[in-house]
Amino acid sequence: MMKRIFLFLLTNIAIMLVLSITLRLLGVDSILAENGSDLDIQALVILSGVIGFGGSFISLFISKWMAKRMTGAVVITLPTTNINKWLITTVEKQAKTVGIKMPEVAIFPSEQMNAFATGASKNNALVAVSQGLLDNMAQGEIEAVLGHEMSHIANGDMVTLTLIQGVVNTFVIFLSRLVGHVVDRVILKNERGHGIGYFVTVLISQVVLSILASVIVMYFSRKREYVADTGGADLAGHQNMISALKRLAQKEPEPLPEQLAAFGIGEKTKQGFSHLWASHPPIEDRIEALEIRASGSSAS
Repeated sequence: MMKRIFLFLLTNIAIMLVLSITLRLLGVDSILAENGSDLDIQALVILSGVIGFGGSFISLFISKWMAKRMTGAVVITLPTTNINKWLITTVEKQAKTVGIKMPEVAIFPSEQMNAFATGASKNNALVAVSQGLLDNMAQGEIEAVLGHEMSHIANGDMVTLTLIQGVVNTFVIFLSRLVGHVVDRVILKNERGHGIGYFVTVLISQVVLSILASVIVMYFSRKREYVADTGGADLAGHQNMISALKRLAQKEPEPLPEQLAAFGIGEKTKQGFSHLWASHPPIEDRIEALEIRASGSSAS
């Protein structure tokens, strides 16, 4: 985890340095200075990075706490029922297989078939399944869903998406404030402090840029779903994973809270242009990818 964080931070610093140098080479500093602007681009770069990554990491570190409260998930501390005992045993077995510490296992009260994983690291995680999933799926299918979520944890997907979000946030904060400053000082010719033009422009720019930037984060999220499906198939069998997805396709799950959506087992399929903002690929595409992989394994 620490190596991945270090590499992403290093990459983000490098990108922001290149951006800062590029703006200087393009003469942005000179243009702003000629128009009476006192914008310190380097200071803005640092501030954007601190705010962009700071918010993402805070969300990551409190993710388990937030997930329990948003979904009402109850952690199984003392398994007394057969299903609770089976869940603990299955997750424990999968954790040993993928080489991570035993995560917390919880059940959340929802009639929808869904599950999610979250946590600050692969060795400090939470796996939760809905009561609806337990009531409507066969044991092999539940095992595959658990395997899918355990693969998210083992692959460090929570940390990876947090770091990607941090990089994206940094750019959004930097560019929105740069645009706001240009509008305020260069176009509106405001000479002192920041006027209403700055704050309105920053607000609008940040909303627009955030919407566009989320396309990048969701693209990576969709790619990780295919990998997690493969992990679930390896842990519980291809047919169990395919069967679980087919059962989900019969009644697509209601969305989880936004902070957890990317790590749920699925979401309602978005149509047309809105698919760019989907955290999951269409279930039919995921099933097809698994079937191709299964047929390829059989052929070899």
